[in-house]
Amino acid sequence: MPAPAAEPTPAASETAPVPAQSAPHGPQDTVHAPGAEAPASGLTGGAPTPGADAPAPTIAPGAGAPAQAPTPAPGVDATASGHTGATPAPAADTHAHPQPLHDPDPYSTPPYGEPGPWAPAPPVQHPAATPAHGVAVGAPLAAPEAGLAAPAADPWARYDPWAVPAAVAPLQQADAVEEDVKRRRGRRRRALVGGALVIALVSGVAGGVVGVQLERNGGIGAVELPQAGVEAPDRDPGSVAGIAAQALPSVVTLHVSGSGTAGTGTGFVLDDRGHILTNDHVVEPAGKNGEITVTFHSGDTAEATVVGRDSGYDLAVVRVKGVRGLTPLPLGNSDNVQVGDPVVAIGAPFDLAGTVTSGIISARERPITAGGEKGDGSDVSYVDALQTDAPINPGNSGGPLLDGKGRVVGINSAIRSADGGLDPEGGQSGSIGLGFAIPINQGKRVAEELIGTGKATHPVIGITLDMEYDGDGARVAAEGSDGGPPVTTGGPGAKAGIRAGDVITRVDGRPVHSGEELIVKTRAHRPGDRLELTLERNGVERTVSLVLGSSDGD
Repeated sequence: MPAPAAEPTPAASETAPVPAQSAPHGPQDTVHAPGAEAPASGLTGGAPTPGADAPAPTIAPGAGAPAQAPTPAPGVDATASGHTGATPAPAADTHAHPQPLHDPDPYSTPPYGEPGPWAPAPPVQHPAATPAHGVAVGAPLAAPEAGLAAPAADPWARYDPWAVPAAVAPLQQADAVEEDVKRRRGRRRRALVGGALVIALVSGVAGGVVGVQLERNGGIGAVELPQAGVEAPDRDPGSVAGIAAQALPSVVTLHVSGSGTAGTGTGFVLDDRGHILTNDHVVEPAGKNGEITVTFHSGDTAEATVVGRDSGYDLAVVRVKGVRGLTPLPLGNSDNVQVGDPVVAIGAPFDLAGTVTSGIISARERPITAGGEKGDGSDVSYVDALQTDAPINPGNSGGPLLDGKGRVVGINSAIRSADGGLDPEGGQSGSIGLGFAIPINQGKRVAEELIGTGKATHPVIGITLDMEYDGDGARVAAEGSDGGPPVTTGGPGAKAGIRAGDVITRVDGRPVHSGEELIVKTRAHRPGDRLELTLERNGVERTVSLVLGSSDGD
């Protein structure tokens, strides 16, 4: 009777059950439980003893369940190999060396010592890789010996409650067909991702180009920018545009040449008979034999002749003949003008005909003198001017200064130049916002006289002034300019009791600071007007009244 088998400690790889996916299609090696009786021959492995009737192991189809040891034939305790009648197929891993389940016993204690009746089962062999159709890769299994029939498959016979679970089979490669499918899917996925990236890149570039095109041009086709529709040309009559529209047909440009000189100026129509008012310094270059060409706003031109001129007032009247349909400009009242009132200036600055500028009245009764190039004072003009900041430049001279209703309140005559000089043309300097216009009340009177008689009268006091006096006020000179008395005998001054050396400080209650200013204040009136003068004599102030006389000269 054999000795009872010792209960060995199973290795980790022998106790764990085989996962179902470890060998889905291949055969499972048969592993005998330790402690089963070995054949009497004492073999530890290899083929069974010839003539022994050992049954072939049952190969269970499917995956996952460990194979159960077959029932031994009579006379044989157990088989020493997993496959009957043949040497087990070599493992797929040729580098692995079979190891016994237990290390050799140095004390030769059965059943772990030298060959004896209790030899251990052969080591578990790694199964070869299984192809797609369940055929093992490598050496084929040997056919069973003749005369040995495989037992019928009995599902209940595979159960052995006393058997130790089979060793865990190593992981096998995935099915080749499944691997190819995964690879193809991976390539397809990568191709799809790459294609999507390319499409996104191309779409981004195309979208950027289209966006830039839309931003720059507003569309892909022809560029069409938004624009306001056509509006009626009419403007409010009180606006600058409305005033200009009414006045421009009555404003003309004068081109004057003669005596080796030429000039350009502006004028405006006084009546339907062809009379045009302008500055004296505009027509002066024509002399007696020069030419004056008048250009209307419509572009039509006509020759003009001088009717009359006065250098003291810096005014002149010319006339065109053979021209019909002239529209005179309405005249306003310069006494009604107040500082801050809006005004519009029209002229031909630097020969740019029909130029319109606008501004306000900066000051009233600004005493200025212009001219004086001749040196004898015969060309000096004295103007109690309206000051404006409307841009006035050379070529504007003689043009109208209009109020908010389009009426003429002044005749543009002089500007303050950047170098501090003041003359009718202002040199060639541009406007610095200091323009001066002759009040229309004075212009109207002079124009009427020039049209009626060809010359204008000047109001006079009948005294000679000391122009070198630098004190405050206007002092009567010690002697007259021609060597006669400084106070004209029988003149307005003499009748009022004015004497040589008297200093006139006020005119109608307004201060006077120089001789030029006294002349300007006097010429702002008509002959026959009464003036009230305040004067000082020997430190005593007194007031006198007089009626202005008339003079054809300056």
